[in-house]
Amino acid sequence: MEFVIGSTNNAKVKAATVIVNRYFPGSRVTSVDVASGVNSQPFGDEETRNGALNRARNAALTSVNAIGIGLEGGVRMLKGEMYLCNWGAFVLPTGKSYTAAGAQIPLPTEIAKGIKSGKELGIVVDDYFHGQGIRHSEGAIGMLTAQIVTRDQLFEHVLQLLCGQFIYEQNLR
Repeated sequence: MEFVIGSTNNAKVKAATVIVNRYFPGSRVTSVDVASGVNSQPFGDEETRNGALNRARNAALTSVNAIGIGLEGGVRMLKGEMYLCNWGAFVLPTGKSYTAAGAQIPLPTEIAKGIKSGKELGIVVDDYFHGQGIRHSEGAIGMLTAQIVTRDQLFEHVLQLLCGQFIYEQNLR
């Protein structure tokens, strides 16, 4: 099997490689930079999910008979508090798609204010933690959970949900 992840972000590529190799040994995983078709800072579950689906569709189009993988991080509001949200998608060569969402945690007020002012989460997190490129490694989730859950681990869980749906449907046939 061939899988193409629609991102070159290190955390996303690492997660896809680990999970695809675990559940589909011998498969090939490549990465390609594709458009998400949503704002650079997705807001809400719907926009974040759409970004993951668009990335998966666009990735699938880059190779014949490949399964496209899309992973998208965003933010959402719940009862006046901003949370991280994460979505993933598989798009099969037939066009069939699977989606899944990951864990969510609230963001500190200062980070939420930066996002509400129009900045992207990655930039605000770098400023907040005095770092650089945090989105490519532990991500906001890693920083806010004392490295107990890193960004690639969060996306690994989303990918497990996607693989599980796919395998479940294959077993029904």
